[in-house]
Amino acid sequence: MNRTLILCKPDAVERGLVGAILARFEQKGLKIVAAELRQLDGETLAEHYAEHVGKPFYDDLVSFMGRSPALAAVLEGPDDTYAIVRSMMGATNPADASPGTIRGDYGTLFTENLVHGSDSNESAAREIGIFFPNL
Repeated sequence: MNRTLILCKPDAVERGLVGAILARFEQKGLKIVAAELRQLDGETLAEHYAEHVGKPFYDDLVSFMGRSPALAAVLEGPDDTYAIVRSMMGATNPADASPGTIRGDYGTLFTENLVHGSDSNESAAREIGIFFPNL
């Protein structure tokens, strides 16, 4: 089995969409093997978003991701589970996301787009290590 990380971002938690989002992944046949609602601190966010440090949007991103709790979860499924998750999430900008995707159905803002999913198996391994080091 293959694993990937998702984050239900603060806007998803604030809007009460975590259950609906997780249900979609479970209905697809993916298994939740770890999940934790947590307030993300600056150190964790700096490690998670290391490739964005110094970019113009970085401070706003960290501020948004730390404003209220997020749900970190590890999903397990077939090879390249990350690709299934990314497809289900939809385009980063909800205005461009297809109906039937998480962002297409629930998203409204580009800067608050509900969910993060690892973008490769390598990223998944790195990100799972950040959020669930004992997994």
